[in-house]
Amino acid sequence: MLAAPIFGEAKIDCHCHVLDPARFPYAADTSYQPSGQEIAPVDSLIRTMDLYGVRHALLVGTNSGYGNDLSPVHDALARGEGRFRGIAVVPNTVGADTLASLKAIGFVGVAFNVPFHGFEFYAHTGDLLRKLADLDMVLNVQARDDQWPDVLRLLDASNVRVLIDHCGRPAPERGLTQPGFQAVLELGRTGRACVKLSGFGQFSRERYPYADAHPFVAALLEAFTPAACLWGSDWPFLRAPERMDYAPLLQLLAVLIPDAVDRRSVLWETPRRLFGFGG
Repeated sequence: MLAAPIFGEAKIDCHCHVLDPARFPYAADTSYQPSGQEIAPVDSLIRTMDLYGVRHALLVGTNSGYGNDLSPVHDALARGEGRFRGIAVVPNTVGADTLASLKAIGFVGVAFNVPFHGFEFYAHTGDLLRKLADLDMVLNVQARDDQWPDVLRLLDASNVRVLIDHCGRPAPERGLTQPGFQAVLELGRTGRACVKLSGFGQFSRERYPYADAHPFVAALLEAFTPAACLWGSDWPFLRAPERMDYAPLLQLLAVLIPDAVDRRSVLWETPRRLFGFGG
């Protein structure tokens, strides 16, 4: 793989996490407690961003370790001086006032993690989706290929803006025509959704550079266009099946999006517009 020009380009990382059990202990009832290289204090994130020229980041709350406890993300937003925005994990019954308060301090949306909880956990969240739409906040959805039909029926009944995690997590062995992925592409064509070109290690069946994921990325770029695609590292790579590093993922993006204009849209212009980041 050729050396990438990407390291000097303006970038926004739209999927990363902060985990700091020394300062913010994990919830006692969490089903998974990240450890070792998964520990990710905000100071470590800032150093990583500075090293690779990443100006801003979208911090996604984690079900692992913290559940609905947003303390580490709150702390990062306060310390980031505008460098970060947040995606919150909240109870399905959260009130509009609480959502408005979260928005006021830098949270731009709420996460649904369907592989973690299952679809039934979210089956009756129409009221929450209406609150998000009223506040112009996004619904950040992670779902696997076979979960999308149920998820999309739920979304069709709302006007909420949708942000899709990890390319929609297709099953590469089922090809581009698998119904779940085709439904994601159709959602992209409607213009009401954006997608993160991220999380290749979450769904690829191959090792880096995840060649079986490349056709799916190309299809997403065509259906959503670069004006509705974003990039995320997924740092610090929770539950990664093997070692992952920031630099190779950036280098891979330069291969997947060789056109500099399209790459600037994905890395900078689209997330900056969607989440109101500064320069």
